Amino acid sequence: MQQKIHVSVDFDGTITLQDSTKRLFDRYADPTWMDVERLWEAGSINARECLSRQIALLRVSPREYDEFAASIEIDPAFYDFIKFCERANIAVTVVSDGLDRTIDVVLKRAGLKLKVHANRLEWRKDRWHVSFPGAREGCGTYSANCKCQFAETKDVMQVLIGDGRSDFCIAGKCDLVLAKGSLADYCRERLINHFPISNFGNANQLFAKTFEMIKV
Repeated sequence: MQQKIHVSVDFDGTITLQDSTKRLFDRYADPTWMDVERLWEAGSINARECLSRQIALLRVSPREYDEFAASIEIDPAFYDFIKFCERANIAVTVVSDGLDRTIDVVLKRAGLKLKVHANRLEWRKDRWHVSFPGAREGCGTYSANCKCQFAETKDVMQVLIGDGRSDFCIAGKCDLVLAKGSLADYCRERLINHFPISNFGNANQLFAKTFEMIKV
């Protein structure tokens, strides 16, 4: 019997070629969003407070927002990864500390239907509002969307593909980690078993080899 496998995959900088949230703020937010970002990087505020304050600085209409989101490019090799997982009956969930509206637009444009867990962005009358359905007290990385909870299913091989700080806590709970960016540095420094990758082309090769090894 084949072991069940679940893949948690980060969005910004992993599925996408760039960080869509930072690009959004660069284009449509007051420049002081970077001051808020530095407070978060220094550990002075948590991710929820950081994102809430940055969203309050956002000045963009829903139409402009969606047009911007539609311009976000994904890693071309991600399509092959999803096709492989579909053939192998492997569940894939997008887990992001970013914004669900961006993710929904990008995936729809790409023709991909995936389960998504992210922070919820809504337009209310004349301003944007963000909420955090995936927040958990005691999150190891103080993320707005704690990814650990999505790797807690028993008797399932848990795989993580990610690139940054919001992936740190879940990395230690997964059976296989494919890491790029600061996540690779984090895993190396803490002796967490992982495979370093630079794109989904690398991830596809490593994941396919691992899948063949665990097939029964």
